[in-house]
Amino acid sequence: MKHSSYLTFRILQETEYPWDLLLEADPSRGQIETYLPGSEVVGVFCEDVIIGVLALFPKGRHAVEIKNVSVTLEHRGRGFGRLLLLDAVKRARTQGYSQIEIGTGNSSLGQLALYQKIGFRIVGIDQDFFIRNYPEPIVENGVRCRDMVRLAMKL
Repeated sequence: MKHSSYLTFRILQETEYPWDLLLEADPSRGQIETYLPGSEVVGVFCEDVIIGVLALFPKGRHAVEIKNVSVTLEHRGRGFGRLLLLDAVKRARTQGYSQIEIGTGNSSLGQLALYQKIGFRIVGIDQDFFIRNYPEPIVENGVRCRDMVRLAMKL
């Protein structure tokens, strides 16, 4: 992959948050606003244009969770999401965490595959998470998103 020669990663300030991208990954602004204040929000830029975002939220001294990850529509399927995730794993290691976690919907088939390819393992399912926390139904890949699939990676 030859992306790295023209990509930059940097921590975003609150005024720089790309809400359109954040809402692509999580359709509830209210949910996003519960985790962004404590998160390290990282943007990936291609020639000074933001093309992806990731929010890394500490869950305690030993674990950190990826709460949001999104890439612009025109840059999807080209490895940028993978690069964002690998950057998050590196940041978590550097910061001394022993585990990194991520959750996604049961209907997010591509994301589930990507996370497992990177090394995440399924550790649990929060049944009806999306029914309890989102007023509007979410449908992906023709499947109703109901359950949160929880994954983790030891660092």
